[in-house]
Amino acid sequence: MTNGSPSFCSKILLFGEYSIIIHSKALTVPYDLFEGRLLLRNITDNSKGIQQSNRELEAFSEYLKLKLENNELSADFDTTSLDFDIAQGLYFQSNIPQGFGVGSSGALTAALYERYVDDKIQVNGTPNNEVILKLKKVFGEMESHFHGSSSGADPLSCYLRKPLLFRSKTQIEATSIPDYSAGNGAVFLLNTARPRKTEPLVNLFLEKCRHQSFLELCQKELIIYNDNCIEAFLNAEHTKLFENLTLISQFQIQYFQPMIPTLFRQAWKEGLESGLYTLKLCGAGGGGFILGFTQNFRETRKMLRNYPIRMVYRI
Repeated sequence: MTNGSPSFCSKILLFGEYSIIIHSKALTVPYDLFEGRLLLRNITDNSKGIQQSNRELEAFSEYLKLKLENNELSADFDTTSLDFDIAQGLYFQSNIPQGFGVGSSGALTAALYERYVDDKIQVNGTPNNEVILKLKKVFGEMESHFHGSSSGADPLSCYLRKPLLFRSKTQIEATSIPDYSAGNGAVFLLNTARPRKTEPLVNLFLEKCRHQSFLELCQKELIIYNDNCIEAFLNAEHTKLFENLTLISQFQIQYFQPMIPTLFRQAWKEGLESGLYTLKLCGAGGGGFILGFTQNFRETRKMLRNYPIRMVYRI
């Protein structure tokens, strides 16, 4: 282990929050503002953050060993080397905020896979669907340590550092984002400054889906809006994109209120009423970041001047 170990960036689920659970498409993109890497602690460095990360890695290692003992891990994970490095002060140096929906556990999972799996699945150039599915399976088995269960999508996105289009559970492809650099609009993140836990919110959604009327509503409306957004975004069709973004935002403020922090509901509604910007959940919601889309980023910054926002893409 050297201090030249590779870094793994965060990711953003641009489209597919919740609807992917009921078989919509999804689109993830790498976001390199935040990143993390495995490092060995300097002998004089004993901060609380490093100690906590080291303990978390120790717990992760115990989980991986249990998975190996039960033949539940589809990779040859070198836990002996991992345990040795943990004893030497291994930690994950990261500026990815935890509980904000941008893949903090995904980046860590990707870093551990890269460093400690001996039979890594080879990725040459643009990976095909078979390679992507194999990686996703391993990452899901690993990342379940954090969430109870994991699809593996987050660490997959962090590991490959490519935009990924999830057409279905078994059809995933690397894609590309149109060049929007000359645009006046933006995809942006609004920071709620409060972390959240994914599992309770997902469980709430699954409970709501047990009611046939809610499930059908999501299938007939939310999935259609979501899939239209992905198609429009990848084809640079602005009118179609913002029409369907508005429909998603309206749907979420009506049916996903528990996932929208109370202090940000007014800003959400003001975006819809003014037509200047549109807000939607970033992942599970409940805190963390909220995703925003606008065709006029300058004016949107003025209107949201009391909120911390950061551009992701120009559009």
